[in-house]
This record gives sequence, structure tokens and C-alpha cells, in this order.
Amino acid sequence: MQALAAFIAGSPDIAMTAGGLLIGALFGSLAQQTNYCTMGAISDWRLSGNLNRLGAVALAAAVAILGAQALDAYGVTDLSKSIYLSPRINWLGALAGGIIFGAGMVYAGGCPSRTLIRAGGGDMRGVFSLAVMAITAYATISGVLSGLRVGIDSATAIDLKRHAATSQGLDDLLALAGLQPERARWSAALLTAVPLLAFAFGKAGVLAAPRNLVAGVAVGGLAVAGWALTGMAVDDFAVVPVQPASLSFVKPVGDAIDWLERSTALGLPGFGAASVFGVVAGALVSSWMSGTARLAGFADRGDVLRHLLGGIAMGFGGVMALGCTIGQGVTGISTLAVQSLIACSAIVLGAVLALKRLERDL
Repeated sequence: MQALAAFIAGSPDIAMTAGGLLIGALFGSLAQQTNYCTMGAISDWRLSGNLNRLGAVALAAAVAILGAQALDAYGVTDLSKSIYLSPRINWLGALAGGIIFGAGMVYAGGCPSRTLIRAGGGDMRGVFSLAVMAITAYATISGVLSGLRVGIDSATAIDLKRHAATSQGLDDLLALAGLQPERARWSAALLTAVPLLAFAFGKAGVLAAPRNLVAGVAVGGLAVAGWALTGMAVDDFAVVPVQPASLSFVKPVGDAIDWLERSTALGLPGFGAASVFGVVAGALVSSWMSGTARLAGFADRGDVLRHLLGGIAMGFGGVMALGCTIGQGVTGISTLAVQSLIACSAIVLGAVLALKRLERDL
């Protein structure tokens, strides 16, 4: 471990690129083989009452929570430096953005991670949705839609510094109530992880579905690996410091496209962009080896419109909510951030509402 940490600290650019490619490729291959998909899991639950895949999603979140908190506790990764644990809770952005994102992933036929896997398998509808999502995401971050995003945040965000909180983590909020920091950490972690584990192994029955059991443990584990990799690369004195991060697929898709256009100026791709390339490559190899890779296009004009609207909604909603089903549902929630909990709930709500609408329209 010390040798690995020394290599990462000494060559962070190479480590971020190589690690992002590897973690992304493992995720893409695994998700393609196990059919891991949050939108599909919600659809199974709503349309047939089947909870198996939803159990895999819950298990992934629980594994990520326990793993990320362990990394933070042992000093491997300082989660407080991540984008999720700022002392400002943009509750309206998380709520509205999550609902919009959740609806968008239904219309696009899958969340960004699933859409990357579809693209890797030859589905051109996925490529189209990803391009639209990336453009919209960048427009929301720093383009024509950024004013709306900033305005919502400025008008509605709760500044926890006024209440002496250093972050929006559930553990920090419990510490304000008088709990010792480590007791607060593990109390908060267990309060969130245990119900998820109980659902996964109880009502969802993941033990009866080995594929979903493997998917849940592996996806959660890959999120933890991302935290460990980026955490060990942090150098506060670097010219461009690395920020702790893990798997997420809204802004990183835009970053990947940006790198393809400006690679000579940007140097090696960062962890996010590299993980996007890795997911596509992993899905491509896995689908080719399984014989499922094939080119697919739009069925009709309605199909085009649904993917267009879905891409726009995922780009705008994903930035407002600060992540996707992986970026918030696994990575974000592992930090115990309040905003992540709001965003995850809103994404599920948005997906359910969109599924009901599609049932009426189709």
C-alpha cells in the first residue's frame, strides 16, 4: 500500500488516467454483464413489483458508505475536501434537479452510466443522448444556463456555517449534538447503511440472485476504489491540486468530450474523463465477447424526441443535483452528505413520475 501511495503521489497525472481507465473499464464490463441499472431497477419495481435489481442498487450504496467512511477514518481519503461536503445545502437544486434528472433518464432509456454502456455496445441513441447531456451540463455549469443555477443556489441554499457546522455531512451534524466525532461518523454511517442492507438482503432478496449480489458489492467497491485512488493523489501544495472524487457520469462525460477536442492543450485526461473512456471500452469488450454488440438506431421521430429531451434533462438536472444515479446514489451518498440524500430521493421520484407518464403515452 505504501509503494502504491508513493507512486500515486509522485505521478498523480499518470495515476489518475490509468486508475480512471481501469476502474471505469471494470465498471463498464461488470454493469454490462450483470445488467446493473438504477433506472431499470426502478422500472422493474414499478411495472412488475420485482425488487431484485433495486436490491443491487441499495447494496452498492451501502458498500460505498461503509468503505468510504473507513477510508476517511484511516486517513486514506479526506472526504471533507470533496464537492459533496460543502457547508451549503442547495436543497432546491438537489430536489428539483433530482426530479428533472430522474425523469430524463427514463426518457433517455437509462441513466448516464447505462447510456455509456449502451453506447459501448453500439447503440447510437446512447451516443446522441450523451452528447446532448454533455452540452447541456456545460451550459448549466458555465454557459447560458449557469445564471439560473447560481440564482437558485443563492436564493435557497442553507448556509450551515451560521449554525457552527463545518460541513453538511450527517456525522458533522450529529457531532454538533454532542457526539464524539468517530462515534458520530459510525452512527451516521450505520443509520444510512443498515436500512439499505436490510432492504437488499431482506425484501429485495439479493442472496437469491447472485448476479445482483455481485453487481451491488462490485459497484460499491469500485466507488470506494475511486475514493482511495484520488484521495492518495491529493497534494495541497500542487499547482493544480487533485480533489477527492469517485465515479460520476454527468460532468465527466462533458470533460471526456472536451479532452477529445483539446487533448494537446489539456495533457492526460483526469480521473473523471478517463473513467468515462474506461466504461465505454469495458462495455464494448464485454458486449463483443458475449455476442450482444450491434449497431442500433432510432425507431421513429418520437424516439429521437424522447432521447433529446432525456439528454437535456439529465444534463441540467444532473448538474443541479450535483450528480447522477452513480454520482449521487453511490459516490455522493457515501460521504453522508444531506444534499446527496435529498438528490437520491428526488431522482427516484422523478423516475417514477416519468414512468407513469410514459405508461399513459405509449
